[in-house]
Amino acid sequence: MAERKKSMLYTRSGDSGTTALFGGGRVPKDSARVEAYGSVDELNSALGVAVAFVQQPEIREALAGVQNELFNIGSELASETGKAAASGHMFTGEEAKIATIEALIDEYDAEVEPLRTFILPSGSAGGAMLHLCRTVCRRAERAVVRLAREEPVNPAVLTYLNRLSDLLFVLARYANKADGAEETPWRKG
Repeated sequence: MAERKKSMLYTRSGDSGTTALFGGGRVPKDSARVEAYGSVDELNSALGVAVAFVQQPEIREALAGVQNELFNIGSELASETGKAAASGHMFTGEEAKIATIEALIDEYDAEVEPLRTFILPSGSAGGAMLHLCRTVCRRAERAVVRLAREEPVNPAVLTYLNRLSDLLFVLARYANKADGAEETPWRKG
């Protein structure tokens, strides 16, 4: 019988409910830090699903860049406090990246009708997925805010996530318009 090679996917070191951070420390898996980088990872995965549904290549291209930045942000959040700063932040060039997000918001917002009422998250498959990603982004932002109350966090991470949720909203609207899907207005009562 051939000897079975052990996979590197499992280490058994987390079986007791802790996980390793970059830099060597360990924290409980339900810590604010793990919740923050786990929420960013979930957002990144949701964006991967959205890309599979979005028909517009320009949106897919923009989201590919965002996904890479979310991986950088998650890596920074997964670093032991102070270790990311010592080795250099993983989310670098923050001002330019935030400016890029803001430029995309302006660009796509100019392509859709001005909002006159709240809209329900709906529309085409791509548009609806982008609306879902927006809500996941807001949750990730809340998790990072909670972490920032306990430990130092790069403030640009919060700014980026805040702008990203706005971008995802306008991209959902743009995808719906491009797909010919009507927006559903919210009706009070």
